[in-house]
Amino acid sequence: MTIFLLTLAMLADPTVKPPPIERCGYRIVETFPHDATSFTQGLFWDEGHLYEATGQYGRSRVARLDLKTGKALAETKLPQDQFGEGITRWGDQIVGVTWRGGIGNRWSIKDLKPVGTFRYQGEGWGVTMVDGSLALSDGTSMLRFLDPATMTEQRRVTVRFGGRPITMINELETIDGQVWANVWMTDFIVRIDPATGEVAALVDLSGLRADAGASGTDSVLNGIAWDAKNRRLFVTGKNWPKLYEITLADCR
Repeated sequence: MTIFLLTLAMLADPTVKPPPIERCGYRIVETFPHDATSFTQGLFWDEGHLYEATGQYGRSRVARLDLKTGKALAETKLPQDQFGEGITRWGDQIVGVTWRGGIGNRWSIKDLKPVGTFRYQGEGWGVTMVDGSLALSDGTSMLRFLDPATMTEQRRVTVRFGGRPITMINELETIDGQVWANVWMTDFIVRIDPATGEVAALVDLSGLRADAGASGTDSVLNGIAWDAKNRRLFVTGKNWPKLYEITLADCR
């Protein structure tokens, strides 16, 4: 059992009896090239292309990628003083947040041109659309749900594993009504019930970073994209030279 799993086991509240938590491994379906200079912060799939947001001051961008080559077909750079984080699609826009600036951006999904900005409280890590609301993670155990038009907070939930909060909730993706989230600095994805915040499943991607040949402290798993039409799941990491299509395996 890894340190992360041991920590979660220790955090579990013995007085609380939450729903059973499914645990899954993975199988690699296909491997694709990925730009190893991309500090991946956000990822989603839309109409035949991957969209990626990257971080680091002076290097942040939002881009439309060709899956087969990993090359950017179109891109827009963020201002030098913004550290890009998660992105998601809302209508004809891409909505993205930044790390500590408290400012978000809107781009046209057609040509990636800026169409507006907005403000929010706290840090921005990951975003995804859930039943018409924009779910925002900020590195804590909290998910905030916002009106994507006004960014007014509607509600919030605490992400819990075995009844206890877990922190470092990072990049987000919505799949079949659940919020999937990278847990920063780990090899794990958690699947969250957006109504309650309870973790319904844990996906262990141990070994994928080594397969990608990624090195360095910051080169961790980050980036989840779901092709709903073809039911394909893609994952990658910060500065990884590979992007993977995977399927879950050995769930129990």
